[in-house]
Amino acid sequence: MKINKYDDLIFIGEKLKEKGDLKGALSYFVKANLCYESKNDLEFLLDLALLYDELDNMEYAEKIYNEILNINPKEPRAYYGIGILYDNIKEYKKAIMFYEKAISFDENYDRAYFFMANAYDELGDKIKSIEYYKKVIEITPTDFWAHLNLGSIYEELDRNNEAIEEINKSLEIIPDHYMALFNMGVLMKKINKVHKAIEFYRESIKANLGYGFSFLNLAVIYKESGFYEKAIKVISKGIMFNPEMPSLYYNRACFYALCKEDKKSCKDLKKAIEILPWFKEYVKKDRELSEIWPKVLNNSTI
Repeated sequence: MKINKYDDLIFIGEKLKEKGDLKGALSYFVKANLCYESKNDLEFLLDLALLYDELDNMEYAEKIYNEILNINPKEPRAYYGIGILYDNIKEYKKAIMFYEKAISFDENYDRAYFFMANAYDELGDKIKSIEYYKKVIEITPTDFWAHLNLGSIYEELDRNNEAIEEINKSLEIIPDHYMALFNMGVLMKKINKVHKAIEFYRESIKANLGYGFSFLNLAVIYKESGFYEKAIKVISKGIMFNPEMPSLYYNRACFYALCKEDKKSCKDLKKAIEILPWFKEYVKKDRELSEIWPKVLNNSTI
């Protein structure tokens, strides 16, 4: 029997979406949208707009959100959805306008506050960003990312005690999250608690082998302490799990140069530049590689 009922079309579309077939889901949602019942079904229209967004079709997503606002001009989720669309293309000022509109109709819309805080951070307005992350936490005290992001902003502003407090709160929520452990490592190093920094970086690595910056920062601590072989061992493990991260090769090239292992240093420097050609300019000002760079030039077409 031919399927043409509104609910059946939505049901099939939702099942395809659950399986990850977003284009297949869209085909059924579009058919459902042609049905008379869809015209005032805000929940369905919100799902359709979100699906267009997931498929990077901003034009149609915004069109559906505006259809929702024609039905209900006070629907905060539609304003928030449009804000996310502009956020995704880094038009943060426009995004903020829509987040503010969403909040004007729902003063406890924590996601709108959260992304508005992030937008202000991207625009360089740290004070506004702090204000809105605090609002998120007021509404949802267990928001891991609000605490973590607020801590990161405090660290940027050298408000280190407040940063530590917020990151500790994030670790109370998710004790083994690699990013919170990493950020705490950064802070411990910053306030000269190097042994604590090492502990946090090790825990961060244990929590996520795929986050190369934990390996990098730990290796740099060993390098700065004169433990070059230890630094090479750590960063080599980082490369094993993150083979396409150019800064790992670049820094290992520096470590090898300090150990007078020029051939290995040249090889790593070439690899770093192969992945990220920008390093070609950076290396010209790097004293640690001042003797390595001419050798790379003489033996390659870089």
